[in-house]
Amino acid sequence: MRSKTTKTGYFFIYLFLTIFVIISIYPILTVLTVSLRPGDNLLDKSLRIIPLHATFDNYVKLFTEKPFLLWVRNSLYITLIVTILGVVMASIAGYAFSRFKFPGKKAGLMSLLITQMFPATMLLLPLFIMLSKLHLINSFLGLIIMYSATALPFSIWLMKGYYDTIPPSLEESAIVDGAGMFGAFYKIILPLAAPALVITALFSFMSAWSEYIVAAQTIWYEDMFTIPLGLKSLQGNMTTEWGMYAAASLIIAIPVIILFLSLSKWLVSGLTLGSVKG
Repeated sequence: MRSKTTKTGYFFIYLFLTIFVIISIYPILTVLTVSLRPGDNLLDKSLRIIPLHATFDNYVKLFTEKPFLLWVRNSLYITLIVTILGVVMASIAGYAFSRFKFPGKKAGLMSLLITQMFPATMLLLPLFIMLSKLHLINSFLGLIIMYSATALPFSIWLMKGYYDTIPPSLEESAIVDGAGMFGAFYKIILPLAAPALVITALFSFMSAWSEYIVAAQTIWYEDMFTIPLGLKSLQGNMTTEWGMYAAASLIIAIPVIILFLSLSKWLVSGLTLGSVKG
């Protein structure tokens, strides 16, 4: 009787998960279908995943008629720098907040937390004024500063929380053995904090790769467009090139998928459990 009840429970669990998987995959399949349709036929009532007369013309036009590769290059340049800055600065700042006592520590942590309570759009005006006075409008440096400023507070809190789970005795032992403070941090703490570093890198990457609102306010020249700005340019006053829009949407999702798949083994916390035992 118990076995039958268990099987019934598993059935409903799998049914529930299957329904949500279908709901999650359906939009992606719709985008794929639109990208393969000839022309810009968005509202076709056919339920075919691969439409009749499917063609790769939208993909070809995207690379030949639009500066798509330039958009990708600009986005990669900005995103990689933001990711590197996010990981380096968050790992160091998080370690300082976790291990050291200094005046303003609690106020600093609370300030970082409070910034997460406000939507990013609320920060547009002060950040825009700041960049304007620094003459960083229409520059990649200005965009990098804005992305880093919005991503760092969460990343620092994330790293600080993970460092708190690592026993200080590991560093103390390394320092006694002559490694020094920096050596203990670099050789002992950072390897153990790999999962948190990966999550920080992913968060920094995602915050810059697909961001549109901030970029639209600070980048006005077409040769400096990032991918979101480039996609927006496909939308005109009278018509929208839905085929190319869908094709570009699928292509720019590929780096994110590859990144998640390649780093998935690190997205499991708890590597420090039992590190001081035995």
